[in-house]
Amino acid sequence: MSHIVINDKMCKACYLCMKECPMNLIKVSDTKTNSLGNNIVEFNDPNNKCLGCAMCATRCPDLAIEEVIKD
Repeated sequence: MSHIVINDKMCKACYLCMKECPMNLIKVSDTKTNSLGNNIVEFNDPNNKCLGCAMCATRCPDLAIEEVIKD
C-alpha cells in the first residue's frame, strides 16, 4: 500500500498534482484552505489504489507533497 503526505502549509492550490495522478486520488478539500483562503488538495484513497509512482510529487512546483510511502 502506497500513500502520499501533503504539506497543507506549502500547498498553493494550483491543482497540478490532481492532473498528474493516474488514479485520480487527489481531490480539492471541502474544508482545508491555505493562507490565501484557497481550498487546497487532499489525498483520498479509501481503496488503497495508490501506485506510489510519485508523479504528483514530481509535478508539484512547491514541493508540498512530502513523501511517497510504499509499504
